[in-house]
Amino acid sequence: MSAVAVLRLPLNVDLSGFVKLLQRMQVPHRVSEEAGEQVLWVPDAISEDVRSLYERFPAGDPEQQLDIPEAGAAMRRPGFVEQLRRSPATALILLLSLIVAALTLLGENLDTLRWLTFLEFRVAGDYIQFTPLADSLAAGQWWRLVTPMLIHFGFLHIAMNGMWYWELGRRIEQRQGSINLLGLTLLFSLVSNYAQYLFSGPSLFGGLSGVLYGLLGHCWIYQLLSPNPAYRLPRGVLAMMLVWLLICMSGLISVIGFGEIANAAHVGGLLVGCLTGLLGGLYSRRKLAL
Repeated sequence: MSAVAVLRLPLNVDLSGFVKLLQRMQVPHRVSEEAGEQVLWVPDAISEDVRSLYERFPAGDPEQQLDIPEAGAAMRRPGFVEQLRRSPATALILLLSLIVAALTLLGENLDTLRWLTFLEFRVAGDYIQFTPLADSLAAGQWWRLVTPMLIHFGFLHIAMNGMWYWELGRRIEQRQGSINLLGLTLLFSLVSNYAQYLFSGPSLFGGLSGVLYGLLGHCWIYQLLSPNPAYRLPRGVLAMMLVWLLICMSGLISVIGFGEIANAAHVGGLLVGCLTGLLGGLYSRRKLAL
């Protein structure tokens, strides 16, 4: 396996702490001096992982905060409770979605649902009368811009959205932290909800799917610009999600009886997610190069 230069640093930079961390992790490496620089060499297959590790722990791990198995110890997958502890923001959004699903009876309880929809409404016989968005915002109901992401219509709807938010949300939370995940979630919800409103006009819509496409676009573009193990999606996931988006946009899903799909929310979420991934990836790449 060929070795590549993963870091080139001035001689006055103390690399000893990071080297000790690599030794603890049993990562093959060597350090050489070339043209007045110290160069860290590692196997090509793990170069991006080591570069990302240095970005997070340039001084190594002197207090041994990282949970690294002892030599010869079997690697174990974190349990569900441990994963929840490591991903509090992801867990919070999913918990709120479950609470809303219970309170609204998965969209059947209109009296509760009306407080969380993008547009306030009232039922008049067989019709729904919507309140203009400007009136709701003037009354201080700004939460309506984002709360539709918590609404789900049916068990399959919340199960699929919850599964994908758990998968993508934890990746971003691990890489960029809980605050950034919450900020991105609210941003993607705002953009996707407003896009759907502009496209479809007054209507009932909800779900995390617009946010999910935002998270997907964010991970996709960020990974292209600043590769990191956390954003390395399983093979075929990106293609599958994009193909599913195209199928939904074709109208086939509605024709076969699965209900209306908020396609504008999906597209809006994906586009703004690609934008944040571009900005975040460029910033990370520049930071790494300094």
